[in-house]
Amino acid sequence: MRSPLSPVAAPAASPRYSLEDCRVIELPKIADPRGNLTFVEGQVHVPFDIARVYYLYDVPGGAERGGHAHRALQQLIIAMSGSFDVLLDDGRSRRQVHLNRSYYGLLVCPMIWRELSNFSSGSVCMVLASHRYDEADYYRDYAVFQRDAG
Repeated sequence: MRSPLSPVAAPAASPRYSLEDCRVIELPKIADPRGNLTFVEGQVHVPFDIARVYYLYDVPGGAERGGHAHRALQQLIIAMSGSFDVLLDDGRSRRQVHLNRSYYGLLVCPMIWRELSNFSSGSVCMVLASHRYDEADYYRDYAVFQRDAG
């Protein structure tokens, strides 16, 4: 089993990730009666430099987010408040992860389709990304993703 601090590696010729490469990482939690503190450092807690941070909030009941994959981007998805489910799909198998603690993050590797659903009221989903936004990095058509992932 890989340590949470070790980088996600793939063969140089043809990077191929699977659901086993996606994992929940426990982040540092400093407990304090005045309020807890958690932090994330690139190349320490996640196997990439953090190039972009964004968050989803005010997601209407029953709505889904995601529904895409990335060619090169890695992400750490954190439920900052509330809870939601993340469906992961590598083109061969699927796994669902429930996130509901702000000191756990789900590492999502390249070439993994993700769908976020079942958002609780008031939930906030924060995403740390390895690259800046680049539309060319997205797979938005599942059939094309499945073809390339297979």
